Amino acid sequence: MSVPTAIAVTSADLVLPPTDQHTPTAALVPPPDVQPLDAALADTQVLLEQHGHLIVLYPDSIPAAHERRLHTVRSVLESDRVALLKLELPPLGIAVLVRQLRQLSICDFGAGVVASAARLLSHYVYAGAVLNSVARLDRVPVSLRSHAKSWVPGTQFGVLANPVPQVIRIGGQDKLPGPEFGTELLVAPGQLQSDWVTSTLAPEWRVLNVKQAVLPADSARWWGTARMIEFAAFLPDISVVYQLVASVRRERCSWCGIELIGDRCGFCSAPLLRPENQAHGQSVMNHGTPLPHGS
Repeated sequence: MSVPTAIAVTSADLVLPPTDQHTPTAALVPPPDVQPLDAALADTQVLLEQHGHLIVLYPDSIPAAHERRLHTVRSVLESDRVALLKLELPPLGIAVLVRQLRQLSICDFGAGVVASAARLLSHYVYAGAVLNSVARLDRVPVSLRSHAKSWVPGTQFGVLANPVPQVIRIGGQDKLPGPEFGTELLVAPGQLQSDWVTSTLAPEWRVLNVKQAVLPADSARWWGTARMIEFAAFLPDISVVYQLVASVRRERCSWCGIELIGDRCGFCSAPLLRPENQAHGQSVMNHGTPLPHGS
């Protein structure tokens, strides 16, 4: 059996419990104020030696110094076997995606396919929250009317951040658009009392199961308030996730040569060149006129 691709995160609370005894855990890449650079380099080198490739998933909300550390490690090691995937999902949604990639890492997919599967699978994660105020929510478009209602005592909002952002007032006529496929719903309570997710949203979305999770530490900052309940609906069956990824046509990255799905390489970030573009590029090169950089 081949060694699974290593999956890493920037916060331990992005590692959900495994769904079975075969799901591997994820490595932790601490911030620079916790781990010196030489230790970070040594740890990454060990992961690469043991697993061949490393995929690091991290939220776009992490401090700039932490993100710089990730790129510094990759640059110093001069390794094209480290993929840095910056995600716009809320923290609980990222944790769900991380677990799915942990599951895929032991399947018969190469590292490039696993890395590029993150973009595909993110479209199937319905991530949101119940908030008592949207006054400090800057990651989801909020109408002036909703902002005004934030100042009314007792008002609560249902917010969907992914895949289609939407805000509704709980108790009104509007509903959050849900998945049209079977999902499991993960609920992580914060400092807010509400049964809306389990009593209303779960039946509306026809979820197959509801489970509770620990609220990630960064969730309050992401949503703009600690008085919230975060939730994420996702495909719980790894066989369905496997078939979804396997059904996508695989390509070779024109830059680093790794196998991938989708339109961008997770390791070198190069966009996929379609066959007609590759043929055109070869024709131009044959005429002695190189393509401009970035074409």
